[in-house]
Amino acid sequence: MKLIATKFVRWEVPELTLLQNSRVYRLREHLNCGGKLNREDKNWITQNVRECTYFRQGIALNGYHFDFSDVLKRYFVKQYGQIAEYYAVDKTALRSVLCGRIEDIVEVER
Repeated sequence: MKLIATKFVRWEVPELTLLQNSRVYRLREHLNCGGKLNREDKNWITQNVRECTYFRQGIALNGYHFDFSDVLKRYFVKQYGQIAEYYAVDKTALRSVLCGRIEDIVEVER
């Protein structure tokens, strides 16, 4: 079974159980129990992973790292003549969080 989250800061943070009402905690717990994600959850995870400045495949909340690498795929996106790397649940979720014209999206196997 995958951990819900790991502490990644050196200072004291509140107990992980205090974050049980957060969406990221509930989604990680849902996935750990074998649950499936709906479109809204896939888009939410993709958006928050993209916005996270600390981790490429996870979400940071109150000093804890929620790892979603088991559901994320690696994509290269060509946009405006430039290629960028993104991690997303699927292509549809990635398209929903990117702005502008997308020339091509390619999934890269790890």
